[in-house]
Amino acid sequence: MKMNVRFLIIAFSLSLALAVTSAAFAAGGSSDVPAGPPVDPNMEKANQAIKDKNWDQAVVLLNKALARDDKNAEIYNLLGYSERNRGNLDVAFKHYDRALAINPKHRGAHEYVGEAYLMTGNLAKAEEQLAVLDKLCVLSCEEYRDLKTAIVAYKKKNAK
Repeated sequence: MKMNVRFLIIAFSLSLALAVTSAAFAAGGSSDVPAGPPVDPNMEKANQAIKDKNWDQAVVLLNKALARDDKNAEIYNLLGYSERNRGNLDVAFKHYDRALAINPKHRGAHEYVGEAYLMTGNLAKAEEQLAVLDKLCVLSCEEYRDLKTAIVAYKKKNAK
């Protein structure tokens, strides 16, 4: 039953996307579509620092971005991720909590806080985050798969 509902949602979404794309094309392209908000250069640099695993630099840059936009769940999520990788789990949990308070459907924050719970040995809390992701992801999503993989690895490592 769950798969049928998900299938219908996906089919409807694809149909809607096709209709919107067709309408934009018929109207002469997408030049009437407003551009998204400007990207904070600190976020771009922070994302590169995260790719480079330069957690200290990422935290500095993300805090600068946060000073400009303290209602951005993604900034808090990435701060949590960076702090977690620096070993500051208490700080990471605070950032994840803030990200999820701003956007309770933030899939990345659910994945990352689940992984942080595994680092503290709290399998039950990690599985709660996986259950939330199962509801948020229409079929499957990368965040769900990544947390599921981390949970399976955790269970295998800690099997007695």
